[in-house]
Amino acid sequence: MLGLELSFIWAGIIAFAVLVYVILDGFDLGVGILFPFAKDERERDVMMNSVAPIWDGNETWLVLGGGGLFAVFPLAYAVVMPALYVPIIAMLLALIFRGVAFEYRWRTVRWKRLWDWAFFGGSLVAGLSQGIALGALVQGIEVENRAYAGGWFDWFTPFSLLTGLAVATGYALLGATWCNMKLEGRVQEHMRRLARPLALATLGFLGLVSLFTPLQDAVYAERWFRWPTMVWSLAVPVLVALAAWRLWRGLEQGDDRAPFLCALGFFVLGFVGIGISFYPMMVPPELTIVEAAAPDESLLFTLVGTVVMVPIILAYTAYTYWVFRGKIDPDEGYH
Repeated sequence: MLGLELSFIWAGIIAFAVLVYVILDGFDLGVGILFPFAKDERERDVMMNSVAPIWDGNETWLVLGGGGLFAVFPLAYAVVMPALYVPIIAMLLALIFRGVAFEYRWRTVRWKRLWDWAFFGGSLVAGLSQGIALGALVQGIEVENRAYAGGWFDWFTPFSLLTGLAVATGYALLGATWCNMKLEGRVQEHMRRLARPLALATLGFLGLVSLFTPLQDAVYAERWFRWPTMVWSLAVPVLVALAAWRLWRGLEQGDDRAPFLCALGFFVLGFVGIGISFYPMMVPPELTIVEAAAPDESLLFTLVGTVVMVPIILAYTAYTYWVFRGKIDPDEGYH
């Protein structure tokens, strides 16, 4: 009984870490995706300065999610990694290029445009790769004898490409609304104008992904449209519609914070929809949370350290955002 409880506690911790990573790192990936749309170098400088103090700390949650999966759900890790090697490696390489570009573009004049494109490319590829990996996981991973039984490119399907575009577009919306919240003047107005079509595109992708998800597996359709989980399935689109209305109203009224919070709401609600579809599976359609978990002793041992470390990570993350709160002064920068 204790092992069952520990398995679900750890599943919640991993899910929390992934969600926090998406909502925190998502907007700074979005800033990079929007780099080519900046009107000049000054706009690009202030856009990058808006995320420069916090971008690396945001990726702590990716390490926690990936490392936690390896430690407490080793079977899931052993199945998921071979299935998704290509998008995951592409994501990691993109994040490396992006991190290098963060520092190098401030140290050079001659090659600054090159590092601008590296920052954009790294951000876009990372967002696409994360969405493609998500789509591949949703459509299901073939497992035989507790091992991955599919091919190298099973992840590459129209549905996974759709989810890749959806995530990258959603990140761009987060980036635009973040810049609207943190910047002033013409760059803020520019980002506010970009946020409107990005909001419509994100809603369109959400609708398409929601339409095709139940077609990936009959179990998803059953969970979406069977009582009592049907209540959550109906509540999610209603809440998405309310968030969309508030986001659009905030953009029209020149609100700084509401559009960003509502854009984050899209991702949180999408995450809830995925949870409704997956539970109690860890790796759809075969591997459950309990089946994928490590021995009880390992779950308990790692939980003790996690109970100490996660509040510390939350505290320093909150402190960082508090220190760098408010609008960015275009004449001052992190570098």
